[in-house]
Amino acid sequence: MTSWTGVKASIAAFCAVFISANTAIPAQAGASPWMQTGSATSQPIGHYEFCQQHRRECGVRSKATVAPRVTERGWAAIRQVNAAVNREIAPVTDQQLHGRDEIWSYPTAQGDCEDFALEKRRRLMRKGFSAGNLLMTVVRKPDGEGHAVLTLRTAQGDFILDNLENSVKLWTRTPYRYLKRQASSNSGRWVTIDNGAEVLVGSVGN
Repeated sequence: MTSWTGVKASIAAFCAVFISANTAIPAQAGASPWMQTGSATSQPIGHYEFCQQHRRECGVRSKATVAPRVTERGWAAIRQVNAAVNREIAPVTDQQLHGRDEIWSYPTAQGDCEDFALEKRRRLMRKGFSAGNLLMTVVRKPDGEGHAVLTLRTAQGDFILDNLENSVKLWTRTPYRYLKRQASSNSGRWVTIDNGAEVLVGSVGN
């Protein structure tokens, strides 16, 4: 089996795990704790193909409601799921695992960043979290590389579950440019994130 060090050295787009303390911290000054979504946009091809195999999961319709306030017990479950998936799944690229790019699937022992996010979404839904508040999200890393994370909508703000980080962080405390995410009202549709550039300023130095 390829060693963890070998995996990190060989995968340019790799999804490694970095452990840090988990705290729910407030938004940076001038940046909203919630993403502002805009118009409908293209569905990632990998998610489209995933939906062909999991039609029920991609056909969920949710009423437009205010995101719920998460209790301490809820946060404990969220942190546990994020850390557990990061620990249990070994990061590999789609090319290594499937022989081509953009394959979104539930992981078993290995997976790419979107696979981590899909598994976290599935586990949290099993714990009672709503599909309309667990949204697959596409971002761009500081180096320009594409990346996928899971957004959790709450009354306290939008929080990110990321395979590159064991902390569950408010979206404004991450280093990414946010491009688009699943629509909260329809799990098979995607919308733009209109204030996605705010975090680039808010996250400098964090």
